[in-house]
Amino acid sequence: MVKIIDYALRESKDGKHFVSLRLEGDPEFVQSMQTGRFYLTAKRCSVTSTFDEQAAKSLIGTKLPGSIIRVQCDNYDYTIPDTGEVISLAHSYVYTPEETHLPMKERVLQPA
Repeated sequence: MVKIIDYALRESKDGKHFVSLRLEGDPEFVQSMQTGRFYLTAKRCSVTSTFDEQAAKSLIGTKLPGSIIRVQCDNYDYTIPDTGEVISLAHSYVYTPEETHLPMKERVLQPA
């Protein structure tokens, strides 16, 4: 399950405004590569929506079936907010509905 934790007003490249929903997955333990100790974290991502700001605000706290998964992408720079350090990443996180973890183009549609 994932939970809607926030929303943000965004602007597309062509200047249109839309609402993006912030999602957070279940807590999970991850082992530090530097210390070997475990810490608790949760994957987060954003998804676009067709909701207005009022509807998005009312959805905060709603749980959705599915999960947030890590996917490879082109390298990009990311600034760590707490330290200001710039690091290079080659992955991002995306929401995937519970039904399948395959991208839509790889799903096989079955007749009803």
